[in-house]
Amino acid sequence: MKTTNAVSTVDRLRLEMWPIARLTPSARNARTHSAAQVAEIAASIRAFGFSNPILVGEEGDIIAGHGRLAAARQLGLAEVPVVVLGGLTDLQRRQLMLADNRIALNAGWDLEMLNLELTDLTVLGRPGGLGFHG
Repeated sequence: MKTTNAVSTVDRLRLEMWPIARLTPSARNARTHSAAQVAEIAASIRAFGFSNPILVGEEGDIIAGHGRLAAARQLGLAEVPVVVLGGLTDLQRRQLMLADNRIALNAGWDLEMLNLELTDLTVLGRPGGLGFHG
């Protein structure tokens, strides 16, 4: 990727606060969220703040963040942070919706490091809101 393209992309990314009513979940969203997972997302937002904004098209259509929107509703939030991704075609929005949900699942875990981190966090205090059970 050319540096100029990366810079121009960064220049147009802007965090905005939008009312929840302005957002439209995609009817084509293939990702599902159980009530338990939405509760985990809500717990994370309560513990750490809304650190991962919802990605939307210019008209408020959600590209990524359907679970975060459900959690925000559960928490009774009136507005949420969004990043507006302007200039994407319908095809690009649909591809990004799938890619955003799938690519992270393709990663693995260093189980030794994960165990060390969870052990240390347990010693320091309860490691809640991380999505790990057991």
